[in-house]
Amino acid sequence: MKKFTWLMTVVVALSLILSACGPAATPTPAPVEKFRVAVVMPSAINDLAFSQSMYDALIRVQNEMGGPENFEIVYSENMFVVDDAAAALRDYASQGFDLVIGHGSQYGSSLQEIAPDFPDTSFAWGTTVDTFGLPNVFAYEAASDQGGYVNGVLAASLTTSNVIGVVGPIETGDAKLYVDGFKAGVAATNPAIQVNVNYIGSFSDVALASEAANTHISAGADVLTGTAQMVVGAIGKAEEAGALWFGTQSNQTSLAPSIVVASQVYHWEVVLDEMISMIKSGTLGGKSFVINLANGGEVIEYNPAYTFPAEAGALAEAAIEGIKNGSIKPLP
Repeated sequence: MKKFTWLMTVVVALSLILSACGPAATPTPAPVEKFRVAVVMPSAINDLAFSQSMYDALIRVQNEMGGPENFEIVYSENMFVVDDAAAALRDYASQGFDLVIGHGSQYGSSLQEIAPDFPDTSFAWGTTVDTFGLPNVFAYEAASDQGGYVNGVLAASLTTSNVIGVVGPIETGDAKLYVDGFKAGVAATNPAIQVNVNYIGSFSDVALASEAANTHISAGADVLTGTAQMVVGAIGKAEEAGALWFGTQSNQTSLAPSIVVASQVYHWEVVLDEMISMIKSGTLGGKSFVINLANGGEVIEYNPAYTFPAEAGALAEAAIEGIKNGSIKPLP
């Protein structure tokens, strides 16, 4: 009996020693706090233009951050009426979203009024550099003249009629920058080319954009470009006429794979990543951002289904590198 008791004592002692020497229990990782973003946009998330450029960027950020469980995205699209957009922005702010984005310069005055009512919420809007001096407002814009210049160089290399048409929306913001940069790229490549520009006075009027494209084609244009969500109408007319198309904001190849040559694509995630990092560290605003070719916020995406001469491609790539290193200034 004593021997048995002694053996049991030894077994218990050994088990205690082994448990003490064994591997430590792995601590349960703390849950990642979800980052929540709400965005109000003037058109549809699949407009292949301005609104889609932001939606696609947010999806890329969501994937970077591990999916919807870590990064929540909600949106209101087709907010043509500014008062309705303002109501949506205020509602999102009241729900405690970490970042509320008014993706359109027309929403600036609304954000200027709303942001002071929610000092613990971060707001952003574009395209602009104006933060109104508010500590919880970010601003962002696109140096769209850069990609416009590259598109202009390539367009000038491909036209055979030496007439190019531009369908613009309203002569302001990144739309005007793009058009001016495009014209500069054409002029730098061949100043003899005639560039006809028609601002239709609307970001969304597809019928007017179609009419403007027809006018350009009737005037001899064999290459067209344009900016904003209304260009779907212009692209359709270009396809019917066999005219080439150069896009901006989003990749527009899917609309007409046979005639879209290249698109300047906005990658807003370049500035979104920085905003989110600042918000997480306690800075809710007060800074403006610019996307461009050098920081990867603008990318020229070529249509793999359209083949152009190697010399034309070399000119475009030289323009990209020149803009990146500062030897080419698209606009004075």
